[in-house]
Amino acid sequence: MTSVKGTKTTAAGTRTEPMTLAFDVTVSSVRQLSPTFRRVTLGGYSLRDFGVRGDTLDLRIKLMIPSLAEDGTVVPLPPFNMEEAGWYQEWLAMDPSVRGAMRTYTVREARLDGVYPEIDIDFVMHFDADGNGGPAANWAQAARPGDAITLIGPNNRAAHCFTAEIYSGIEWRPGMAQRVLLAGDETAIPAISAILESLPSYMTGHAFLEVPEAGDFLELTSAADVEITWLARGASIGRSRPHGELLQQAVRNAVPVPGWVGIKSDNGGAGPEPEDVNVDEEVLWETPARMETAAIAATKNPDMPAGAMPFYAWIAGEAAVIKDMRRYLVRDVGIDRKQVAFMGYWRQGKAEG
Repeated sequence: MTSVKGTKTTAAGTRTEPMTLAFDVTVSSVRQLSPTFRRVTLGGYSLRDFGVRGDTLDLRIKLMIPSLAEDGTVVPLPPFNMEEAGWYQEWLAMDPSVRGAMRTYTVREARLDGVYPEIDIDFVMHFDADGNGGPAANWAQAARPGDAITLIGPNNRAAHCFTAEIYSGIEWRPGMAQRVLLAGDETAIPAISAILESLPSYMTGHAFLEVPEAGDFLELTSAADVEITWLARGASIGRSRPHGELLQQAVRNAVPVPGWVGIKSDNGGAGPEPEDVNVDEEVLWETPARMETAAIAATKNPDMPAGAMPFYAWIAGEAAVIKDMRRYLVRDVGIDRKQVAFMGYWRQGKAEG
């Protein structure tokens, strides 16, 4: 097997493209959107090779956050050879002080057709009482134009290669659904915002967005007839509601039981109890695109493929909250699991990945 400009040629002579590439970019600008959200714009000529076929939607990328030496200087990141399948294992085996930290983020907006391509990343600025945050929040807080960083993201040549599949960093796949539900906490706001901007006018539904305080309500637009509701836990007034409480209540009010949008089956409106997930040890990530054949066969309407029904939901945020909403929507309401994407973006008390 030989390699030509990032492509590989198989023994049969078929040229393939790696689905992901490493992009060296620099900070173009930094903007504080609200008390919780800070937008960092990253630019670079390498981004001419970045992208997917169509809108970015909830596109996930990896940011490689560089470490700092004892004197405060930035430790250069190692090279990332994306043509080799074992690059991630090689990175894990490196000294943490050299390899830096890897964090997952959503592309809020991509402007790739200009002379100088750029993408926006919205960071959630979480810090403890002493002002300490995680590697990504600390980096975003200190970021200045000209700072260098590496991201791992989709190769747009692969998106148009005949061997390409849908990039696995996108989960929003409503299929034929015309009524939708979007729900998430602050970590899901960038993805929900980008999805809302992409929706066609014929779609209806609800979008619920829970954030720490009212100052985090952002201006969002959508051509769809989707009602957008912001929910503030009240952190700025000292009476903060438990994380996810407002979000769960809003979803329950918008999607009442029994059998609101579940296609009826022999057992009526209610659905089966979903398999338990220990969110302290496992990642809760269940989406129609990733369901295995056996799981599909056990769903409420096994003869109907994912995307063939009139309702679709996308739920993301703190894993324990998502787990509770998964149980409610699947078991109590009876929504077919093939019509809902459940994603635990993070777990309270654990470092993000």
